[in-house]
Amino acid sequence: MALLNENYLKLPGSYLFAEIAKRVTNFKAEFPEANIIRLGIGDVTKPLTPAVIDGLHKAVDEMANPETFRGYGPEQGYNFLIEKIIATDYTPRGVKLEVDEVFVSDGSKSDVGNIQEIFGVNNRVAITDPVYPVYLDTNVMAGRTGDFINGMFENVTYLPCNAENKFIPALPTEKVDLIYLCVPNNPTGTTLSRTELKKWVDYAKANGSIILFDAAYEAYIQDPELPHSIYEIEGANEVAIEFRSFSKTAGFTGTRCAFTVVPKTVMALTAAGESHPLNKLWNRRQTTKFNGTPYIIQKGAEAIYTPEGQAEIKTVVSYYMDNARIIKEGLESIGLETFGGENAPYIWLKTPNGMDSWEFFDKLLNEAHIVGTPGTGFGPSGQGYFRLTAFGNKENTLEAVERIKTRLSL
Repeated sequence: MALLNENYLKLPGSYLFAEIAKRVTNFKAEFPEANIIRLGIGDVTKPLTPAVIDGLHKAVDEMANPETFRGYGPEQGYNFLIEKIIATDYTPRGVKLEVDEVFVSDGSKSDVGNIQEIFGVNNRVAITDPVYPVYLDTNVMAGRTGDFINGMFENVTYLPCNAENKFIPALPTEKVDLIYLCVPNNPTGTTLSRTELKKWVDYAKANGSIILFDAAYEAYIQDPELPHSIYEIEGANEVAIEFRSFSKTAGFTGTRCAFTVVPKTVMALTAAGESHPLNKLWNRRQTTKFNGTPYIIQKGAEAIYTPEGQAEIKTVVSYYMDNARIIKEGLESIGLETFGGENAPYIWLKTPNGMDSWEFFDKLLNEAHIVGTPGTGFGPSGQGYFRLTAFGNKENTLEAVERIKTRLSL
């Protein structure tokens, strides 16, 4: 009889999204005429830009020609894309990277989930709370977290982020080995300054820790004083791995392309105390388990780095950030307390009148016919908070805010 990985049984399951779907389905059955606006999912609504479409079309034509056809490509990604990534996203910010330190993939979710494979199961993991669930769940699957007790895993260090600490996580009081930071943060939409990031880099260097830095939303940062990459912080190239994505920046949620930066100077130890570069281990993992991102997709991603492509994606980012402004201002006009929405496409709000997150979900659905995401789905510190996304179209965003202002009884 085959035995299963019992760590999977520790997972609470997709309770959040299953419960959202159940409640929306029941509501639609009772009120079939209701026009529901969804501001809960973090998917984009704007199509791929003209430069990207042109790049994809040209690549498709190449695949139809014997002289330009491509078969298996490099698992690490094609140099034509990697060189553009370095020259555009990093060099202007004073960050030096080599081509073999950037790994192109089919999405940050995959990389963020897979990266833990190169680390031992006895590492202590720290996550900010609330946060993107993939960080925690993949470590549970690996057997790194212990049991789920009273809404928390026993061997995980939770770093609460809330209004009281201005969503700035405190350094751990205990030694941790792997630190997940999401900046700008999903779900809270908040960011960390250079000073705050420097504290984490210094902590990692002092404790032999590795920072797993998810920068999927860096393109949405509006404040020129905020860093876009952790490698802008001195010493980070010794202790940090960075994840980036084209999904929300250029509408690649269905096209799938991202990249992960693993500097050759980032090291970890064996149980015997031998130091090894993580770059080599990640490369070995990718060449064994990943066949590479399709050539056609990488050519589409390359087009983002043309002058036309850069202008187009800035327009897209501005579109969603204007939605964020509309939502934020609308909520605040009726006295709701909001966070984020200024350097990220998410608005994190405090539920009114002491409601828990699910109570507010039901209230918003029943009174305004709007679906959002209860904060508890992102961790225990999300209780009493709620997430709305700016990734809808403008018309629905304006309509949703008007409904909240006119229909929601507070």
